[in-house]
Amino acid sequence: MSGLILIRNADVYAPEALGRKDVLIAGGKIQAIASSLEEPVGVECRIIDADGMKLMPGLIDGHVHIAGAGGDGGPATRTPEVQLKQLVRGGITTVIGCLGTDGITRSVGSLVMKAKAIRAQGLSAYVYTGSYQVPAPTLTGEVSSDLAYIEEIVGVGETAVADRRSSSPTVEELIKLAKATLVGGLLGGKAGVVHLHMGDSDNPFALIYEAVEKSDLPITRFYPTHVNRNSQILKDAVELGKLTAIDITAAVDPMEPLWGKEIRPVEAMRQLVDGGVPLDNITMTSDGCGSLPEFDENGHIIGAKIGEPSALYANMADIVRQDVLPLEKALKTVTENPARILRLKDKGRIAIGADADLLLAHDNLSLSWVVAAGQSWMENGEQVRKGSFE
Repeated sequence: MSGLILIRNADVYAPEALGRKDVLIAGGKIQAIASSLEEPVGVECRIIDADGMKLMPGLIDGHVHIAGAGGDGGPATRTPEVQLKQLVRGGITTVIGCLGTDGITRSVGSLVMKAKAIRAQGLSAYVYTGSYQVPAPTLTGEVSSDLAYIEEIVGVGETAVADRRSSSPTVEELIKLAKATLVGGLLGGKAGVVHLHMGDSDNPFALIYEAVEKSDLPITRFYPTHVNRNSQILKDAVELGKLTAIDITAAVDPMEPLWGKEIRPVEAMRQLVDGGVPLDNITMTSDGCGSLPEFDENGHIIGAKIGEPSALYANMADIVRQDVLPLEKALKTVTENPARILRLKDKGRIAIGADADLLLAHDNLSLSWVVAAGQSWMENGEQVRKGSFE
């Protein structure tokens, strides 16, 4: 699919419900949205009859280990790089990559190059500089210059706190990291957030509150993930989420058994919303291609799984099917909200001038079509465009 595309009779969620509309796509952008649009005359235009289907923005997955991760249990537990087909099958048209535990044998440079490869093949990709460790590994030698100079870099992360695998940053170190991210973000026109990996330790958000108290940094500079890691952190996240953006991890399909003490995204979303967290402050990401280790009481790894990008769409749909949120609200957490928090221009919405990153799903939310920048990747549930080496 290229050139002009006219999608007719779709039930449009932008993510807010717009009702039945026609949508015209050209040049990789959404050019028109109306109750009825005429087919352009004199030019080739593909018509898609979407009667009975829901048209939604492509998902933004804000936490994927695109260049691989893991290694917690030794070299054999390193996870592979993401393949484009994994993103497409999950309706993900924009991805933000990160390093994790391993900021030693993996590099920010390889992460940036993987993002460039994804972009070259037709999806959108960005990354965080840094890793679990503080001081953060970088590409240019400084967090601030990474943000200023490198187009793909939007912030720093996933910086680990409250976790035995973290470098146990002090409050002063966290403040300096956030300040460098802020300045680099200003210079580069980036969001400049500090994306924090939250571990299992008690009182996990204490360092965030202390950093804000001891500096002039707004709490919105910090963007913690894995807030559904266990019941206690989720309880604490209800209060933090009233002040800043927080992120639910959807690493496994809702039909698969949980790994460890995690709270399922459907239940985590229910508790956050019922607790009064503004929906604008909630996002959900897949932790795709990340290692999901399980440890014994002595901290020894006893098993591991790999996060699956497709779990993001599956859990979003589960939240709708379980009547926790209607579709237009559940979609915000994986489209509009991450686009706003990470300052991703023309992403996360169906609107005139926005990127033509679109999904078509049946009434039961089974995914049928995936379009990225006006190019078709999936049609009628079958992948029609492939990435390199697939």
